[in-house]
Amino acid sequence: MIDLRSDTVTKPTAQMRSAMAEAEVGDDVYGEDPTVNRLQERAAEIFAKEAALFVPTGSMGNQIAVKLHTKPGQEVVIEERGHIFNYEMGAPAAVSGVTVRPVKSGDGSGMLTWDEIASALHIDQPYYSSPTGLICLENTHNFAGGSVMSAEHCAEICENAHKLGLPVHMDGARIFNAAAALNQSVADLTKHCDSVQFCLSKGLGAPAGSMLLGSKDYILESRSWRKRLGGGMRQVGILAAAGLIALEESPKRLHEDHENARKLAEGLANIPGVSIDLEKVATNIVIFDISGT
Repeated sequence: MIDLRSDTVTKPTAQMRSAMAEAEVGDDVYGEDPTVNRLQERAAEIFAKEAALFVPTGSMGNQIAVKLHTKPGQEVVIEERGHIFNYEMGAPAAVSGVTVRPVKSGDGSGMLTWDEIASALHIDQPYYSSPTGLICLENTHNFAGGSVMSAEHCAEICENAHKLGLPVHMDGARIFNAAAALNQSVADLTKHCDSVQFCLSKGLGAPAGSMLLGSKDYILESRSWRKRLGGGMRQVGILAAAGLIALEESPKRLHEDHENARKLAEGLANIPGVSIDLEKVATNIVIFDISGT
């Protein structure tokens, strides 16, 4: 069976399995796992950020970011279908004591414009308003069909946010898919973001793991919150070894996933009762309507 439910059902390659079996390991809670350290250094280099942290899941990476960028009682602005809002089990409230202000993208792409974001901000409002503490973006946008945000679009949002003293976090779970679709580097796509999370699993194929990136001080504090949330792992170089392969090798083949998604979408478009907008199939996610059947 070919399983098309999600790119979360990928399996590690033979090269990953071999690297895992031979991985040099140490205690990562002490910062002594050499394979984890190499992965973190390489990720920071590729994204042109000061530092990176290996975390068990993308949700943990996102929630550490929300925690460090906000104070209890603040609001986080996010597109209404964003993963952090809809699929992380209310963690912004449970972990950080913040609320989420969802905003609908006018064109349905999931990519908010600065004007749409600005209309939802609470800056210099009366004391009884919940102040905005953070803006969260998502690229690619999962539940908007894998849509992509260009480097220029992201830069505009970040620059305007920073003028107001607001940080911007990028949920880049599938940022390498966006890079492949736009022919732009992940460093350019996230250049102005204060923090970035991306997954080594999903389309990159590692069995587990995500990365959180930012400044050195930010990542140092993130390490403490990773431990506090139960993410302090020991000889985890076994997983990081697969992550290194995923980081270096898998982006080269993402265009094949995109081509296959396009073929699937075009085939679905020919089935009576199935409705699909081919213009919205930008990466490796295909969303279609079967109510006509």
